[in-house]
Amino acid sequence: MSMRFLAGGACAVALLASVCFTPAAAHPYDQYIRGRSFFGALFGPSIARMVVSYPTNQKTGTIVISTAQRRLYLVLGNGQALSYAIAVGAAGYAWSGVNQVTDKREWPDWTPPGEMLQRRPDLPRHMAGGPDNPMGARAIYLGSSLYRIHGSNDPDKIGQAVSSGCIRLTNQDVIDLYNRVQIGATVIVQ
Repeated sequence: MSMRFLAGGACAVALLASVCFTPAAAHPYDQYIRGRSFFGALFGPSIARMVVSYPTNQKTGTIVISTAQRRLYLVLGNGQALSYAIAVGAAGYAWSGVNQVTDKREWPDWTPPGEMLQRRPDLPRHMAGGPDNPMGARAIYLGSSLYRIHGSNDPDKIGQAVSSGCIRLTNQDVIDLYNRVQIGATVIVQ
């Protein structure tokens, strides 16, 4: 009995250690991701990513963004997709179309485009990547457009139409998506 208890305890410690320690390949800023408790990080928020039924003819690895549903779907194949909650473009900034992932960056720098600076002259002209940068933990670049799929340091805005056209995810979700998506993947915004 005591051997079974000790073995069970050792398994629990190993599981806890694998969840708590940052992988060696993670970016040093990843330790600063805010807004989630230990248990929230383990079990996720109510808008957590999930595998859903998603019958489609799109190939595995394609990203389909439903601005109406405020969900991003990563096609897994076999009639399934990984679904993420997103924030989308505010009224007048929403868009649709097809593009490709052309670049991916960890803790990207942010240089607001000229159009945004005209609307918001109070914004910085450039901001280095880091925990306070509004691009969040990861950015996935869409062709030569100004739009990105990126993280957010304001997770309460997920599910809303608030951006200047970019697609925002929680930092935890954008890290997960970043690790799954390939450069060259098709992105469909509808």
